[in-house]
Amino acid sequence: MDGELFPAGGELFPRERTEIAPGAVHVPDWLGPGRQRELLDACRAWARPPAGLRTVRTPGGGTMTARQVCLGLHWYPYGYARTAVDGDGAPVKPLPGWLAELGREAVAAAYGGPSPAGAGAGAGAGNRDAAAGGAVAAAPYVYDIALINFYDGDSRMGMHRDAEEKSGAPVVSLSLGDTCVFRFGNTASRGRPYQDVRLRSGDLFVFGGPARMAYHGVPKVLPGTAPPGLGLTGRLNITLRVGGLGTAPD
Repeated sequence: MDGELFPAGGELFPRERTEIAPGAVHVPDWLGPGRQRELLDACRAWARPPAGLRTVRTPGGGTMTARQVCLGLHWYPYGYARTAVDGDGAPVKPLPGWLAELGREAVAAAYGGPSPAGAGAGAGAGNRDAAAGGAVAAAPYVYDIALINFYDGDSRMGMHRDAEEKSGAPVVSLSLGDTCVFRFGNTASRGRPYQDVRLRSGDLFVFGGPARMAYHGVPKVLPGTAPPGLGLTGRLNITLRVGGLGTAPD
């Protein structure tokens, strides 16, 4: 049944793992249909108050079109706190151990190494080789922050860097729902050179090492492209990070 509900996308050949830039790896179809549904159910629970889904406002008075909920620590422009300081002020929800473990599995899938137990059961998950991650993949990362962004059909994300963390651990990005155009750029500026990658439901994208501070964004979401069996209108992106912040700021 899952094969009918989650079609492969109509390609003659399966999409394969691709190194977009040194340290930046796209693993298509890493999350199988069952894992996608589990993550979606969890995201819906996390999005409920307190410290639930909110609209993010920038210091300059702008508003992000993608809405967000955080786990572990609460991100706001531009820092971290233990409470939803720009929301209802409630303590942030904890990041569950199974989600932190999924982050470690994702790094192994992207950069190579032994297949961890319970990995994502997607077509790309078994296609591992030694990428530019090298020593990056061997480190025992403890993922302690998750940012979950919800995009409707009109949402965008401008080019930015994930720069508030003190750890250089790879960023793990998981996609659910509608396909998006993910723009992955360079470390010097928001402009060219960059590459546009289509991220579909179940896809994994990891960037670390020399790509850790690259600018990236989402210029477009493609409405109506989510797998019919998932039951999601729009796109969810789960981004896992290692803060390296020690005691979190108040």
